[in-house]
Amino acid sequence: MRKLVIAISMLSLAASAAFADPILDRQGLMKERGKLVGGLSKIAKGEADFDAAAVLTALQALQVNAEKVDVDALFPAGSDSGDTTASPKIWQDMAGFKTTNEKYVADIKAAVAAAPADVDALKAQIGTLGNDCGTCHQSYRVKKG
Repeated sequence: MRKLVIAISMLSLAASAAFADPILDRQGLMKERGKLVGGLSKIAKGEADFDAAAVLTALQALQVNAEKVDVDALFPAGSDSGDTTASPKIWQDMAGFKTTNEKYVADIKAAVAAAPADVDALKAQIGTLGNDCGTCHQSYRVKKG
């Protein structure tokens, strides 16, 4: 758990750097998100011990990450080409994309507020967050080759 907390702290520090390139910025946020969810998934699968304080810290870090996603700043017109797996559908359906992002933000806030007391509660929360991620990836991300 100590390693997870240290990793979260380091990722948060790295992510706090000033944003300059929307593609690189959103990729950085998504990589951070993936690492945080991956750590929580290991706990939910029983591959790592459940520690309520560490889980809450990771969920709080996910909330901070989610709240950094300013769709207008990170997905401006013209940032749909280059080294990105963002689907053109984002710009064709910006309202739907924003709604999908808002649902994820609301679900992570609910997970933090509910602070899972055991692994079963965490599993339910990871299931909800995983569904949010899957919905977005299926609709708004180009599959890697």
